Amino acid sequence: MTDPQRQELLRSLGQLCEACPELRFGQLIANLAVVARGAEPSAVWDMEDDELLAAVRCQRKH
Repeated sequence: MTDPQRQELLRSLGQLCEACPELRFGQLIANLAVVARGAEPSAVWDMEDDELLAAVRCQRKH
């Protein structure tokens, strides 16, 4: 992941955190892993940064 993409990911995660203050950060990441990879036990571990960014973008649309 390039630095600009990483910065976008971090900004987007921050915005999603603000939109969902009831979720702990770990819950947010676990939920995004399911969006990115499905309900697999290894989803959090195997998720790539670009998949995480796509999941964040998807969730911010809702």
